[in-house]
Amino acid sequence: MERRRRIGAYGLCRDGDRVLLTRTSDKSDFPGVWQIPGGGLEHGEAPVHALVREYREETGLEIEVGRPLTALASVRELWDIDVSWHFDLIVYEVRVLGGTLRREAVGTSDDVAWVDQRDLADLRLMPFAAELLGQPVVPLDFAAPHPLGRRRPPPPLRKDQGQRFAAYGLVTSPRGVLLTKISQGFPGAGKWHLPGGGTDFGEQPAAGLLREIAEESGQLGEVVELLAVSDRHNPRAIGPEPHPMDWHAVRVIYRVAVPVPTEPRVAEVGGSTVDARWFAPDELGGLTLTDVAATATAAYRA
Repeated sequence: MERRRRIGAYGLCRDGDRVLLTRTSDKSDFPGVWQIPGGGLEHGEAPVHALVREYREETGLEIEVGRPLTALASVRELWDIDVSWHFDLIVYEVRVLGGTLRREAVGTSDDVAWVDQRDLADLRLMPFAAELLGQPVVPLDFAAPHPLGRRRPPPPLRKDQGQRFAAYGLVTSPRGVLLTKISQGFPGAGKWHLPGGGTDFGEQPAAGLLREIAEESGQLGEVVELLAVSDRHNPRAIGPEPHPMDWHAVRVIYRVAVPVPTEPRVAEVGGSTVDARWFAPDELGGLTLTDVAATATAAYRA
């Protein structure tokens, strides 16, 4: 079974006891399921821009994107087209600014409605939406036939283009903040970076981050909260590939606490991390940092 990944941005919009939902159409993999408005990112598109676009297309509404609420992974095994999809989903808080509520004319949704909290139990909800809304999670039936017959296979992958989802941590302890140094041969070589990295297929972002922290430094951390989401598009990234790549990276950043810090030790061999250390706040100003690490540590020092 071919493995594919896609990143999506979704917006949770409430009006008192009501929540805004859209219903998936016959053009989707699972028609007739209600979910939070949103959808997949185009290559190089920032998550917040994708969410504004998707809301406009699916609901007719203009929105203001607020803080990120959660990030999670969802896997769908579509046996009829021999594809296993891993979706990395970022959910934001959103507020309606204007527009007129209307359904999408031609697309992957065919209805939109404000639904009262007490009526959610009567709807067939997408699993991630049910979990967010505090409803029983009913798994998707991967074996159920599609109303239009065989689902559409995804387009072929471009060998010079890639999209990467990663989870990083502002990791702190009584010893300071934990940073890792990027190995030679990787983008940003020699700079100090936040611990973390790309998540594995089927892996939840928070779990992937804790795994990366253990591999890169030997520390056992506890995820406290989701701090921010960032992205970077580099059309000619130079990395371990034998040629420049058009990379679009989307990164979720968590605050992570290490109750019992130890001397950092890099366990991975030949990977993107060559060193890991604890730094006191007054030591951070003299380091060469990646953009992500500079932004996160500036907030920490403040």
